[in-house]
Amino acid sequence: MKLYIVLLLSATINLSFGQTTTTYFEKIRNNEAALTAFFSQMPKGGDLHHHFSGSVYAEPMLEDAINEDFYLNTTTMEVLKEKPSSGNWELLSEIAKRGELYAYKQKIMEKWSAKDYNGVSYPSDKLFFESFGKFSPTLPGHFGEGLLELKNRAISENLSYIETQLSTIPSNISTTELVPFNSQLRKAAGNKDEKAVEAFLETLYKTFQKSNAKKDVQDFNTNFVAKMHNDLKIDDANFTMRYQNFVLRFMEPVDLFKNLVIAFMSADSSNLMAGVNIVSPEDGETSMKDYWLHMVMFKYCHSIFPKVKYTLHAGELTLGLVQPEDLTTHINDAVYIAGANRIGHGVDMAYEKSAYSLLKYMAKQDIPIEINLVSNEFILKVKENRHPITLYKEFNVPIVISTDDAGILRTNMTEQYVLLAKRYPDVSYANIKQYVYNSINYSFIKEVKVKQQLLKDLDQRFAKFEANFPIK
Repeated sequence: MKLYIVLLLSATINLSFGQTTTTYFEKIRNNEAALTAFFSQMPKGGDLHHHFSGSVYAEPMLEDAINEDFYLNTTTMEVLKEKPSSGNWELLSEIAKRGELYAYKQKIMEKWSAKDYNGVSYPSDKLFFESFGKFSPTLPGHFGEGLLELKNRAISENLSYIETQLSTIPSNISTTELVPFNSQLRKAAGNKDEKAVEAFLETLYKTFQKSNAKKDVQDFNTNFVAKMHNDLKIDDANFTMRYQNFVLRFMEPVDLFKNLVIAFMSADSSNLMAGVNIVSPEDGETSMKDYWLHMVMFKYCHSIFPKVKYTLHAGELTLGLVQPEDLTTHINDAVYIAGANRIGHGVDMAYEKSAYSLLKYMAKQDIPIEINLVSNEFILKVKENRHPITLYKEFNVPIVISTDDAGILRTNMTEQYVLLAKRYPDVSYANIKQYVYNSINYSFIKEVKVKQQLLKDLDQRFAKFEANFPIK
């Protein structure tokens, strides 16, 4: 009897904590400052849709360029280590001598990120995607600094895991003799002849098997990722990080497939390499033309490497950005053809062919959606009730909340939850807590013990957080 009373009392206390936290949350959900304080302290689990280079803020990258005295293109705000033969290029040290460095720093950050963006002077999607090329020359030699910045910021806002898209894998494997396959693959794709495409991919794969692909993978996994990860002690009692490989949509089919095979090989042979992705603007000419072909490539690679997980940027489109008919198939193809384990963005879901059936299938197959509220608003101008998050919620598709590119967008994980709470009154505290747990449960972490420990840690963090309520 005493044991029953103790258990009942314990359950009542836990329920009370949840109710009082919920009560306070509902009280403040229209107060942005109060929500910011609330979510800053709330455990947030993992950030699963995360680009390394786009998540480092512009300030430290710019300081690296200044310290190494890069050349600045005073027209485009690009930086380079070596001066090109043409263009308006000046050493940053020379600009500093004239007392103009501060003014240029402001201009640079406005080109490298959303800082001070006014919403009208330049297309937001172009500014976003062009920024990568402008600051990317500062990254070599500074990946470690970037990882530590991301780790420290994550810990400060009670985020315990990041799954970041780190890099493409360098490879010198020549594809010159394989160029004719580009037109053959596109012709077969144009006819939606999946068997013909797979036959070409089989031939290409056998060719790549005879190359130095394994050496490229070993060098990347061991000498770059593992060494940096271990030397910096990225994983500790407060934080864990894993990495995704990715390929670029705008490449010609043979080169993209080569990189995709190497990416799958990498993820198949290292616990640190959690999975594979595909990036670059989804509305780009090559991205649109080859989209179905890319999905078949993922399906093929999965048949060779069945244990490798992959999440796909799909449906990062909206009406006006592309033709209406181009909004109907991308999530469908990523789910039904490529067999994606997660979907990133999924903004055009309402326009997808047989959207209700697709949503039901995603729910049944436990395929989560990675929601990026700030990113979708800035790049696509999709927000509030135009955003399909409530559609995913209604159909019980698992939801995870993520940042996408916090550095370029000048945001953090806390802001994502503030917008979520403020804009969507049907999303309860219980829902939000579930989304946090989803971010660990649907992560691509391979080591069972690591995932279990993160979940146990999350239990403890929430117990401590919820013990703060009611506020006295």
